[in-house]
Amino acid sequence: MSATNPAARRVSALPLRTESGAPILVGRADQKKQTVKPAAKATARKQATGRTRPSRRPGKKATTSPRRTTKKSRPGTKSGAGSAARKPSVPRLAPGWPVKGPEPLPGSILPGKRIVAYYGNPLSRRMGVLGEYDADDMLRRLDREVKEWSRTDTLTPVVPALHLIATVAQGSAGKDGKWRTRMSDSLVERVYDWARRRRGILFLDVQVAKSTLQAELPPLEKYLSRPDVHLGIDPEFSMKRGDNPGKRIGTYDARDVNWAIDYLADIVDKYKLPPKVLVVHRFTRPMLTNAKQIRLDPRVQVVIHMDGWGSPSLKKASYDQYVASEPVQFTGFKIFYHNDVRKAGWRLMRPADVLALYPKPLYIQYQ
Repeated sequence: MSATNPAARRVSALPLRTESGAPILVGRADQKKQTVKPAAKATARKQATGRTRPSRRPGKKATTSPRRTTKKSRPGTKSGAGSAARKPSVPRLAPGWPVKGPEPLPGSILPGKRIVAYYGNPLSRRMGVLGEYDADDMLRRLDREVKEWSRTDTLTPVVPALHLIATVAQGSAGKDGKWRTRMSDSLVERVYDWARRRRGILFLDVQVAKSTLQAELPPLEKYLSRPDVHLGIDPEFSMKRGDNPGKRIGTYDARDVNWAIDYLADIVDKYKLPPKVLVVHRFTRPMLTNAKQIRLDPRVQVVIHMDGWGSPSLKKASYDQYVASEPVQFTGFKIFYHNDVRKAGWRLMRPADVLALYPKPLYIQYQ
């Protein structure tokens, strides 16, 4: 297969409004020809095997874009997909799986069930299916995916989920200079109600930008104290190096993940809850450093989630290289309804395709 050029994921300067009428900028995987205001241009790419290298644009400083993994393959991003990848560098039966972690506590979702989630934000059609369709249509589409997964793997019950970006990286600094916006209580409650209509669960996803997990998670405690609300954290928008969101792919270290685990574990104890699920997004190696130092806790089930887009071969290679090669606990895999089919010859991976991965992902996300 020939190589293809990836398109950038951007923090979009979109003319959106919060429920109060204030403008909001939201980040997601854009279409290739989307125009973006200069203050919000994002050059971080998120193809399925994403490493980074400098790239130049006329009149711009070097930014980041995926590095070729072979002469004819490029890495992947949430917003852009690359070429056909070489054969995965990780053996099919990757060592270290299954992880010898703590025994699941009563009420644990994993590994006995599989989570199938719809991702996005109702304020933006560009961020994912949560905002692309009205609630009834969106939930019907989720129902169809849940049924297909149930038919394909009859041994693993499916838990439907909605995955809301509750703290959104921005294309401008905002009044506090943190480059992120927190969603309103009314919006979170609305999406929570949608999840309950399907007897499902809710994930709150956090893009800290120039803030921190220590600052952004406590305001979510009023939701995380509920037994059916869980957490996602996105290293791509953790701008520890001082870059603006979208200018460079961010990072978390095991210390950050461990802090989130400890925080959730304390909530489980405080409110006498069943274990929480923590989803950590990953599509490049530097996005999560020192993964082997992540401390497992029976009160928190950790999912490392491959959320790059591209052709099936590219996505599989990325999963092998950035998830299977560094066992933590459980794994996740994302399907992009639009970006995964944006090139001729590409196709959406079906449940049977995803179940052919090793280890089998137990968290499936659709955007």
